[in-house]
Amino acid sequence: MRLGTRASRLAVAQSQDVADRLAKAAGRPVELVTVTSEGDTNRASLASLGGTGVFASALREALVAGEVDVLVHSLKDLPTAPYDGLTIASVPKRADARDVLVARNAATIDTLPEGAKVGTGSPRRVAQLRAKRPDLDVVDIRGNIDTRLGRVEDDLDAVVLAAAGLGRIDRLDAATELLDLGFWPSAPGQGALAVEIRTEVLTSTAKTDENLLAALRKLDHAPTRLTVTAEREVLAKLEAGCSAPIGATAVVDAELLLVSATVYRPDGSEYRTASHAAHLDGSAQDRLDEALAVAGRVAAELLENGAAELADLASSVSREPADGDHSAGPGLATPAE
Repeated sequence: MRLGTRASRLAVAQSQDVADRLAKAAGRPVELVTVTSEGDTNRASLASLGGTGVFASALREALVAGEVDVLVHSLKDLPTAPYDGLTIASVPKRADARDVLVARNAATIDTLPEGAKVGTGSPRRVAQLRAKRPDLDVVDIRGNIDTRLGRVEDDLDAVVLAAAGLGRIDRLDAATELLDLGFWPSAPGQGALAVEIRTEVLTSTAKTDENLLAALRKLDHAPTRLTVTAEREVLAKLEAGCSAPIGATAVVDAELLLVSATVYRPDGSEYRTASHAAHLDGSAQDRLDEALAVAGRVAAELLENGAAELADLASSVSREPADGDHSAGPGLATPAE
C-alpha cells in the first residue's frame, strides 16, 4: 500500500506511525510517498493562502489520481466540506488537543515580560494571546516545528504550538506551559489524525480493498470520531473557514457529550462562547447524530449572539482553497460505511 504524506518531519512521523499500525492490521507492507503542497513551498502567511486547507489539496489530488492508496492528514488541516470522490475512513485515537507555550527562561503566558515577542501563524492563537496579554508583540510566523523552536533562541521570546505535534517528534519537553482548554480552546480536530481513501473503495469487492477497509476499521477510535465530528460540525454550521479565529472542544464524560466553542474578534478584544451537552445512547450512528445536533445548538447560539459579525466569518470562507468550503458538514464516513 502507498500512503501519501507531506514531507515535513512532523507529517512523516505521524504518517509512519499510522503506516506501521496499518501494515500490522492488514498484514501488508506500507510505503510512504511524499507529496509537496503549496503550503510547503509558499512562505506567505497561512491566512493569506486561505488557511490550513492549503496543505491538503496536493495530497488529495494525488489520491484521486491513484498515485497513492491512502492519505494521513492532521484533521485540523482539512476543510469540513466533503471532497468529491474521497472519504475519511478512519480516525485513530486522538493525542493531546492542547496548545503549548515554548518560551525563553521557562516563562508562562502570565510571566512573559511586557512587550515580549510571541510567534504564531494562527489567527485563533493571535486573538487568544491578545485577549490574555494585550501588551504582547504577536508576530506572524511560518515554518516547521524545528524552525519555530529555533526562533525562540533567536528573535522571539516564545512561540505557541500544538502539544500533539511536539509529542509526535519527541519534543514535548521543550514546552514551558500547557495551555488549559477551558480558557484556551484549540482548533476543531486538533490532535487528531484523519486517514482518507477513495470513496470507491467502500463498495469495492476487490480483496485488497476489503483488506484495507478491515485494517482501517481496527484503527478507528469511536470516542475520537465522536468528539472531532462535533467540533468540526460547529465550524461547518458557523460557515467559517480555517482562517477564522475559532476554538472548539468536545469531550465525552460518563456518556455525556460536552461541546463548547469560542469565536474571537481578531484583536482579542471580544469573544463569544457557547456550550451545550447531551446524553449519548443507542447505536454508533445515533451517537454521531446526537453529536451533530449538539454542535448545531452551539453554533446557533454563537450566531444569535453576533459571532458572525464579531469575526467576519463569511470572509474566512471566501479565502478557502478551491477544494471546498466549510458549509457542508464534517465529511466523515459513518461507522456503517
